[in-house]
Amino acid sequence: MGRLKTYLKNVAILTVTGLGLRAAGMFFRVYIAARIGAEGMGLYQLIFTLYSLCITVATAGVSVAATRLAAEELARPQPGRAKGVLGRVMGLALAFGLAAGAVQLVLAWPAARFWLGDVRAAPSLALLAPSLPFMAVGSAARGYFFARRKVGPNVVSQIFEQIIRIALVLLILPGAVQKGVQYACAAVLVGSMVSEVASTLLVMWYYRRDLNRTFGDAPAQVPRGTSGRIWRILAPVEGGRCLDSALHTVENTLVPAFLLAFLGSREESLAQFGALKGMAMPVLLFPFSFLTPLATLLMPEVTEAHILGRQKTLETLVGRIMLFTTTFSVLAGGLIALYAYPLGRLLYHDETIGFYLAVLAPVLPGMYLDAMGDSILKGLGEEVATFRYSIWDSLIRIGLVILLMPRMGMKGFLFVMICSNVLSALLNIFRIEKVARIRTRWYRWFVQPALIFLISAVLGQGALRLMGVSGDWQQLLLGCMVTGGFYCLLMLRFGLWDAAQAILARRKPAGSTT
Repeated sequence: MGRLKTYLKNVAILTVTGLGLRAAGMFFRVYIAARIGAEGMGLYQLIFTLYSLCITVATAGVSVAATRLAAEELARPQPGRAKGVLGRVMGLALAFGLAAGAVQLVLAWPAARFWLGDVRAAPSLALLAPSLPFMAVGSAARGYFFARRKVGPNVVSQIFEQIIRIALVLLILPGAVQKGVQYACAAVLVGSMVSEVASTLLVMWYYRRDLNRTFGDAPAQVPRGTSGRIWRILAPVEGGRCLDSALHTVENTLVPAFLLAFLGSREESLAQFGALKGMAMPVLLFPFSFLTPLATLLMPEVTEAHILGRQKTLETLVGRIMLFTTTFSVLAGGLIALYAYPLGRLLYHDETIGFYLAVLAPVLPGMYLDAMGDSILKGLGEEVATFRYSIWDSLIRIGLVILLMPRMGMKGFLFVMICSNVLSALLNIFRIEKVARIRTRWYRWFVQPALIFLISAVLGQGALRLMGVSGDWQQLLLGCMVTGGFYCLLMLRFGLWDAAQAILARRKPAGSTT
């Protein structure tokens, strides 16, 4: 019972925090977009294309290594070993961060000119480089807290980071906007850099305090073979994620380049790229905040059931996770599709955003299932499979971008995104079927939620007409409440409540089926 209480407490903390941070982040993006425009958001996303690759180099493997090695050493009655191993991981994290920061600083101007195709990105890339060592060390410290099953320090540091970022940008952005798009983007990214540094300093304070409380004055001891253990974890994770990130970087540089060739205008190509990646996608991904704790905290349960051979428990857990994911994603995707244009007008005063939302919202279940399926497969020890699927997906996306975008522009890229999400979700589902030895319940998980949403949408729209609702805000709020209410009631009627109880209790209800 104590374990269940801890689990529910962590779920509640992560859900509330994740939702709050996502909401703050999304509305902060709305504010930024209103200040710097679609072109500015395009330049912002272009800068992050290269920055994210350097982040991956700095952090990809060290967090996993810290989590796994800390978990192993904490199980031993030798505190000195744990301190020594963690110290070695921290040193390696700092080295990776310094190397990534140096590379980004040196390559800022040539990469901006020859790779990104926009020299205005160079100053921002240079400004962001000093944050990478801090991010690497902070990532290792957060990995330690994952091993300790403590969510508090990570949550507090994330909230602190968001507060610093928002406050700083609100302070310096208005003045920077007057000097042009380049300076406006730099102001936003300075806020990101300072907030990352501040967040790392805070989480490191928590780390040192917890280390002293847990291990006391025990002298650090580095066991023989520690370096080999670290690299056996770090090398495949670092290599795989760097390759994956590099392919995504290639894609994100090709898209604006082909848009430029199709449209003939750099400003318009950056505006369309920024509108999709920087404005529409955060809206589509925002509802996933509700599912993130489920993915994070249930995966150890999946791992345990798989390793111990508890097939019934595994089937129940995976089935309920899939049911919850599809149930929620159908609702989120349906509501966004139904009110896409009011959302676009209300948030960004732009019909184009509404068009992107309307096109991509129906494949939201694919996006969410792809993310959740990836987590399930990692819980089943299928990291190699998830990496292989990610590489295939990236290569297919790049090929389709090259094939379609010169002829179709942004419509071609939207088609690429739809195909990619559907393919990735199906690959994950089929692999889960094979590894977990469970049967996909297509009607229960997919068809039934879709049919129920269609019924709910008809009832909701009918109710709005009877009430004589008009105006974007009224339609959005009342429409979501009424349609969502009908949907939840009907889904509960068809067994969703039993599924919730099964997940929380980690058991299958009598007489029920997945």
